Amino acid sequence: MSLPATRPSMTFDERYRVIESRDVRFDGQFVTAVRTTGIYCRPSCPARTPKPANVSFFATSAAAHEAGYRACKRCLPEAAPGSPHWNLRGDVTARAMRLIADGVIEREGVPGLAARLGYSPRHLTRLLTAELGAGPLALSRAHRAHTARMLLVGTDLPAADVAFSAGFSSIRQFNDTVSEVFGMPPLQLRARRRGIHPASSAPGTIELALPYRGPLDAAGLFAWMSARALPGMEAGDARSFARTLRLPGGAASLRLTLDDSGRVRLQARLATLSDLPMAVARARRLFDLDADPLAVDGALARHGELAPLVEAVPGIRVPGAADPHEMLIRAMIGQQISVAAARTHLTQLVDALGERLSVPDGGGAGAAGASPALDRLFPTMAAIAEQGPEVLRGPAARVRAITGVADALATGRLSLGTGDDWAEQRAALLAMPGIGPWTADYVRMRVTGDPDVFLPGDIAVRTGAARVGLPADAASLTAWSTRVAPWRSYLTAHLWRALASIPSKELS
Repeated sequence: MSLPATRPSMTFDERYRVIESRDVRFDGQFVTAVRTTGIYCRPSCPARTPKPANVSFFATSAAAHEAGYRACKRCLPEAAPGSPHWNLRGDVTARAMRLIADGVIEREGVPGLAARLGYSPRHLTRLLTAELGAGPLALSRAHRAHTARMLLVGTDLPAADVAFSAGFSSIRQFNDTVSEVFGMPPLQLRARRRGIHPASSAPGTIELALPYRGPLDAAGLFAWMSARALPGMEAGDARSFARTLRLPGGAASLRLTLDDSGRVRLQARLATLSDLPMAVARARRLFDLDADPLAVDGALARHGELAPLVEAVPGIRVPGAADPHEMLIRAMIGQQISVAAARTHLTQLVDALGERLSVPDGGGAGAAGASPALDRLFPTMAAIAEQGPEVLRGPAARVRAITGVADALATGRLSLGTGDDWAEQRAALLAMPGIGPWTADYVRMRVTGDPDVFLPGDIAVRTGAARVGLPADAASLTAWSTRVAPWRSYLTAHLWRALASIPSKELS
């Protein structure tokens, strides 16, 4: 079968061929509902392929729930990685799905989601229902069910803690939803889990496995994070990365590791369990775990200049951002200087203005936990706006630009988030003094997950291009890059990766 692994729209016959071949590449991209059984499955389900007349396809599990189907107990479609479509697309549906995954409905309700997207709640519900077969409440409910299943089978948390960690407002709502979606009550679902689930590595820590589509360039991800880790706030090595961050419920710390079986594991230490869905979403975005690497690799490898890069580094990822506001400040400080210099400036900023944790996290990198404890958070935008001039070094105009942006973020004059419209976000950033095209596009790449960002003004990108036989001047390289759309962010990542052994400029 020659179907591409990521495709915004597929015919019934194309989807049916996928389920006949049990192609795992499509898991998480749609579900198959069978009328005769009332069950929906992931495309790779090993069960006997149903007759075409008995099959309906849905873009999301929420739509299957709304149509009266329950999840397959054999293939567990809720355990599939998230759909890559929501990063590939920049329309209102994709933006809504990114925000729902980040827990906006649990925090702000449907009115808050609609306001972020610029629609009324009623019109947004109509839009999502028309395309996905489910409105925002149903989509959020499906996301909570997925989180609950993940906790039930992956941890030993008491059922009540699972309920509130997943975002349910009551135990009864949790029991009813899990029973309806999975066809069994929560404790029965937990009893069906396979394998041994080790206890958390530390009291108050939740440990989960994060599914992804392989292959995964884990070495590149950990190297990227480690090179930019800010002491006291982040720590990294060849197989792990840890950091602190600020979530709605308070300070949290995340640690991502690659275990011996190739699974990405997340250890999350949270101030409140209700922050867990957001922590998982941030970790997945940070490591680009919802990407479709076979689609990306296949598209890039068709070009002779890039084929050796793909062969050498299959499954490359574009690192995301754990906090959009922090990402913008890091990008502004890091523009036009080396990674090492940016790290020095940012470390000074965090050391001077970062909030100290009353209970430091000892989960830094290293199997023995021997690295320094993480004991501070990235400074708030208000702190940078007020005290940045006393701490930041460099030209006065650049210091004013950074503190001005921090003030705009702190006061709400500038908004920045994963659900932004790509063009509107770029325009808003370019309107701020001190932000040029490189910074605006780099932030868009890492905050929204836009897979089609190219950075022709980046010295490392142009140097990498010359090394692999691509045009080295910005105009010619930009023209050539259109051949690999919509995957130019991954082209950028490959060109950076090609220079991994050379000190690079303009990366933060």
